[in-house]
Amino acid sequence: MTREERLEGIRRRPRVSVLIVGGGINGVGLLRELALQGVDALLVEKSDFCSGASSASTRIIHGGLRYLENREFRLVKEALRERNRLLRNAPHYVRPLPTTIPIFYWADGLFSALGKFLGFRVRSSERGALLFKVGLSWYDFLAGKQAVLPPHWFNSRHVSLAARPQLHPGIVCTATYYDAWISYPERLCLELVLDAEGQCSGAYALNYARPKGAKGDTVVLEDEISGRTLEVQPRMVVNASGAWIDFTNRVLERQTQYIGGTKGSHVVLEHPELLAATQGQMLYFSNADGRICLFYPFYGKVIAGSTDIPVTDPETARCEEDEVDYILEKG
Repeated sequence: MTREERLEGIRRRPRVSVLIVGGGINGVGLLRELALQGVDALLVEKSDFCSGASSASTRIIHGGLRYLENREFRLVKEALRERNRLLRNAPHYVRPLPTTIPIFYWADGLFSALGKFLGFRVRSSERGALLFKVGLSWYDFLAGKQAVLPPHWFNSRHVSLAARPQLHPGIVCTATYYDAWISYPERLCLELVLDAEGQCSGAYALNYARPKGAKGDTVVLEDEISGRTLEVQPRMVVNASGAWIDFTNRVLERQTQYIGGTKGSHVVLEHPELLAATQGQMLYFSNADGRICLFYPFYGKVIAGSTDIPVTDPETARCEEDEVDYILEKG
């Protein structure tokens, strides 16, 4: 089906059960789920599918180990189950990623972690081996009995330095656990789009189209390529536009402030020595300012990050020079 045929089909049949705004992994995943249930749905994306945060992430499929300190157990459990499903259902894109944490203290960070766990605002501090043991044990437990990855383990300072002489000699031990990484999130999103459209004749995905306004039960869409508009009449609108959620809501005449706005920049390094030192694993450690820093191999390069900078408009999010300096200095 050509783009013009798709647009003409929407014009002839403007009524649709669900309009999904946003073609990242959340919007695309929802389109496929609705298609599997036989529900007609239209997804619109203002740019390429998977062109926003879904393609600009660290490309780690993880449960969020650090979220345990904030008592977000349901979030971590859900993310771990999704990680396990992706490992089973999309092994051509999602693969296991062993992650090693150099640890410099035995018991540091317990009071800070306890304060965070109880809901107090406390300054972040270095995390010691005992705290990591508790966190990783809980992480393994939340992954469930059907976990597809091995449980965590610890190595002594002697064993760790023998395996990686480049590590800081001040470590007391290392901990290794498993998460996963995704090679091409863009291809996974596109596969889900094609699968959705193949499963249900009423499922459509249209990129380079965006909502321009709302009139009663009608949403006005603009074709970014031709500049022409068309109207649809959805029974339900799902805003899956990620960092653009509030901007989309304003276009739809809904004033919200759900997204505070931060960016986490990463850099891709061509560094053969660092690449060799990873030994195919991700290395993960916390800085003195509480930020998590990580790096891991990616197709002959090394991805390193990240920062945490407030941003009010996602269109302006760029990796600035001072962020590059921060990553290189902390790494």
